[in-house]
Amino acid sequence: MKIAIDAMGGDHAPEVVIQGIAQARDERPELEFLVYGDETKIRPLLADDTRMTIIDTKEKINSDDEPVRAIRSKKQASMVLAAQAVKNGEADAMISLGSTGALLAAGLFIVGRIRGIDRPGLMPTLPTTDGAGFVMLDVGANAENRASQLVQYAVMGNFYAHDLRGLAKPKVGLLNNGTEANKGDALHQETYQLLSELDDIDFIGNVESDSLLKHAADVVVTDGFTGNAALKAIEGSAKTILGLLKHAIMDNGLKAKLGGALLRNGIKEIATTFDVSSYGGAVLLGLKAPVVKAHGGADAKAVYYTVRQVEKMLEAQTVQKVVAYFDAKKQA
Repeated sequence: MKIAIDAMGGDHAPEVVIQGIAQARDERPELEFLVYGDETKIRPLLADDTRMTIIDTKEKINSDDEPVRAIRSKKQASMVLAAQAVKNGEADAMISLGSTGALLAAGLFIVGRIRGIDRPGLMPTLPTTDGAGFVMLDVGANAENRASQLVQYAVMGNFYAHDLRGLAKPKVGLLNNGTEANKGDALHQETYQLLSELDDIDFIGNVESDSLLKHAADVVVTDGFTGNAALKAIEGSAKTILGLLKHAIMDNGLKAKLGGALLRNGIKEIATTFDVSSYGGAVLLGLKAPVVKAHGGADAKAVYYTVRQVEKMLEAQTVQKVVAYFDAKKQA
């Protein structure tokens, strides 16, 4: 399995990128990497370049670049060259910690979408209180969606949850402002009806945002605008609560500190529950090959798990299953 790596994307590149992929390489002999980036910065970080080919590039896409313009104008950028490697069949998948918007553009315009998929969706794995987690898409690849596109997300998310989450029959829910079938605007009511008629998934109906972390569903389907708002609310709430808890312990005298010491294991368990680094990155589903966006602030551990995530997608041939499904639907 050959994975193209944009080594220059992210807040701590290329150090954490190289550390993460090196760990995966050492543990998984079937993995090989095409590493795109500034060789003068990458080479000193590599004690061993076995199954790692460095492709030197001095150009990179910055977080403040306009995504589509950057993809089209910076032809020698590490992200663009990594995407080209996937398109040309030189690599089986791609990972980047760089600009989400630019990676979406590279995935769409270079790697290309699967026939039958109108718009690829961005799908992260999020935590639940029982530790199982759930996937949600779209969380921002598209500002607007049609009902038929949300149905496509349900199908793709179902394949992913089956292959990578090990679920025989994933529960698929539609994010809405109520659980009743008649809730929501015209988009959500139409989507509900279409999902109810689909025999290929286990559609459990509407789910509300306050039940997401309680594992209301294994796959949560939503439009990109709503999904991004829900994602940011979850991330922000988790960070805020953990921050308040820390300050409550550290800023309220000796008794609070003693109480915090007694609760240390419980607090660590809560922090672990909301640490999603072991889930890998957000997958851009609907493309012809796995393209995965790891968080810009990811550490080496998160990069390592993102590599393992891509490896599992390639082993399970998840993308090929999606292609076969929509080809069959088109011919039916």
